Amino acid sequence: MHKKRMFIYCSLVSEAFIIGLLCISTFISCSKKSTSSAKDDNQLEYVTPEEVGYSSEKLADAEQFAEQSGYAAIMALYDGRVFFSWGEITKNYRCHSIRKPFLSALYGIHVEQGNIDLDATLAELNIDDIPPSLTPEEKQATVRDLLKSRSGVYHEAAAEDPIMIETRPERGSHAPGTFFYYNNWDFNALGTIFEQEIGTKIFEEFKRKIADPVGMEDFSIENCDYQYEPEKSIHPAYSFRMSARDMARFGVVYQKKGMWKDFRIIPGEWITESTTAYSIEDSTSGLSYGYMWKVFPEGSLLAEMVGYPGYFHTGIGVHALVIVPDLKLVVVERFDTDGEWIDPGDVGMELGMMIINARISD
Repeated sequence: MHKKRMFIYCSLVSEAFIIGLLCISTFISCSKKSTSSAKDDNQLEYVTPEEVGYSSEKLADAEQFAEQSGYAAIMALYDGRVFFSWGEITKNYRCHSIRKPFLSALYGIHVEQGNIDLDATLAELNIDDIPPSLTPEEKQATVRDLLKSRSGVYHEAAAEDPIMIETRPERGSHAPGTFFYYNNWDFNALGTIFEQEIGTKIFEEFKRKIADPVGMEDFSIENCDYQYEPEKSIHPAYSFRMSARDMARFGVVYQKKGMWKDFRIIPGEWITESTTAYSIEDSTSGLSYGYMWKVFPEGSLLAEMVGYPGYFHTGIGVHALVIVPDLKLVVVERFDTDGEWIDPGDVGMELGMMIINARISD
């Protein structure tokens, strides 16, 4: 009897052990499958240039030009698929003024949800600044005026470059909504308004609403920061860091009218509204401005050069995110501006045109 009980006991233990192994194996297999599938859904797709109508030979010339000019990373995508990728595309570089389209996108999401009123005035929102404080007339500027950089508020601001300071109009010289001036006060105050109205930090909301849903691989809140200059203004600049491949994802969302894969990220109406030209920034080239996007509209010299209208934003002249909807094209140009760096001059446009002109003729 003792031997029989021992045999039954060992058989049961053995069977339980085997079943346990099978369960663990199945669990691991399912977990791996689920994780892999979710990750794959958000991976960027890579294709050869010729698959999407571009010349590898001409893009090799663009790569050489980028390297000689000191660029750190370049990417180009056709309809969301990468056909040109060069350099350190995974490194988080400072975005400088490309921070503005990121905030514009967040505004679009929350305007649709009814959380932000674009026609609310600074007075209604209790927005002011250090002395000399805003005048009653300046406080009549609306959120929409700030998005267009037409607030008429010419107060000192954080993160202004020398040209902004030199060209800043006199206080009270233009009524709200009547004059375009590329104004960091507007852009910074929009950050304050956003956080006040939404009740969350810009970087946290960007991660939740945009970075995570589109599968940004390198973006981190800890890599972003606020630039305070309290002797100038109470409104800080919000400085993003982002890799080329994550910025490419953001560009694809705009190129696809707010969609990422099968998911709506930004309202399509906002894409159209925010990339409409409201002000002429340069009368010669036709360069215009939307809601924190630079625009080259139909009929402008820039649109004639490119072949189609589009929009973009730059960062201190060396970083660029370009979208040409009719070509289903997104171009990302990144430069390492940490520490000491040499300004390559006005070569960003030339590099972009080399990529655009790498298209194979029909």
